[in-house]
Amino acid sequence: MSEPYPQGPQTGVPTCYRHPGRESYIRCQRCDRTICPDCMRDAAVGFQCVECIKEGAKTTRSGRTAYGGLRPTDASATSIGLIVINVAVWVGILATGGFDGRIFDWLALRPDGLCLVAGGAYETSGLSCPQGGALLPGVADGAYWQVVTSMFTHVAVWHVAFNMFALWVLGPQLELAVGRARFLALYFISGLAGSALVLWAGPQYGGTHGASGAIFGLMGALLIVAYKVGGDVRGIMTWIGINFLITFVFINNISWQGHLGGFLGGLAVAGVLVYAPKGPQRTAYQVAGLSGIAVIVVVAIITRILALA
Repeated sequence: MSEPYPQGPQTGVPTCYRHPGRESYIRCQRCDRTICPDCMRDAAVGFQCVECIKEGAKTTRSGRTAYGGLRPTDASATSIGLIVINVAVWVGILATGGFDGRIFDWLALRPDGLCLVAGGAYETSGLSCPQGGALLPGVADGAYWQVVTSMFTHVAVWHVAFNMFALWVLGPQLELAVGRARFLALYFISGLAGSALVLWAGPQYGGTHGASGAIFGLMGALLIVAYKVGGDVRGIMTWIGINFLITFVFINNISWQGHLGGFLGGLAVAGVLVYAPKGPQRTAYQVAGLSGIAVIVVVAIITRILALA
């Protein structure tokens, strides 16, 4: 550990912590100490002092991200993999009839099941479908997989295109910041949080689908990361605001429940990841925090299933 630098006279004027005789009003973005132009070093956001740059270099050499995860060799690989899965499922749904196909019926999130009968009508009799009726299964009927598969289910081309573009833009940035395992935890917990709010506040017999819950979770996470490093969050807030505005303008066609649930889940997960105390126990704190969030989400899902059964 380096020796402390001598302190200058207490004049009330901020001075560089390394050069006490030099007046300065610039602070290191990492340690918040006052630094003069000779001690300023360009960083990803603003400026850092010489010591913080050295500490950051040690972290980089250790192969760890800023928040403890393993540094990925290709930060876009996970996002590409998720995009490939989403596009493959989308093609399969289109090939089997789109909204009218059985694959969509089985993958979309439907809180409670119903039966389609002659003439396009339906009846909400759960598993007891009348003869000749087609069962559209719901989570309350035992289709528990839908809380996950709905995150990969799209029909409209604009829907899958927008979500995959957002994933391509947001995913690599966040994976580079937190590492692959933590990024996947962020993605899936956010998506499950969206599914949980759909179960509680969405249409009981609707077929909610799309990766938007997970995508809104990534938006929330990027906001937390930007705030933590002292970045300008106005651009991110504007983007998030526009997306929520679109959500509520087209509320009859867009699931605000999935978007809001995913966003809140992303805020919570990112908060745990970036604010966990530094040191050898940081991973343990992160695992405990993410496990707690996941348990809350799962309990919310199970409680709703029991209420619908």
